[in-house]
Amino acid sequence: MNTDRIKEEFVNRFGDAYHDFGLPVLMGRIIGLLLYSEEPISLDMMTEELKVSKGPVSQILRRLRDHSLVKRVWVGGDRKDYYQVVDQIFLQAFINQASLLKRNLILARDFERLLKNKTDPKLISLKARMKEMVEFNKEMQEYLNRFIEKWRDEHAE
Repeated sequence: MNTDRIKEEFVNRFGDAYHDFGLPVLMGRIIGLLLYSEEPISLDMMTEELKVSKGPVSQILRRLRDHSLVKRVWVGGDRKDYYQVVDQIFLQAFINQASLLKRNLILARDFERLLKNKTDPKLISLKARMKEMVEFNKEMQEYLNRFIEKWRDEHAE
């Protein structure tokens, strides 16, 4: 497989992977393109490479910046915006996922508190499930936090 074919396959597979996570295919393709590239890429270069219009790419880049996965960089001699992935992008993506999972713990704790003094027999199983959900998600958060700290310690720059 030649270099161009590897690049195309890599970018497309990232699009498929993001789709499997319920995210836009284009978002994954942009990440794939930025991961593949050694140098920052301009919006114009991305749209040309991905054969899409500027609007959707610009919107997705904004989302990716909001989630701290890509950054805008300055390239000397050019007034265009250029982009590249952040350092430790995989850790940042994991942290983003972990924060989404934290919402489950908040939800479970909220309902556990709400149901605490309820005696309606119809709520017994829900109370038990919320207790289990709190325990599970609390343990999961502790595990994720330990992993993040371990990764940071082992991969400090």
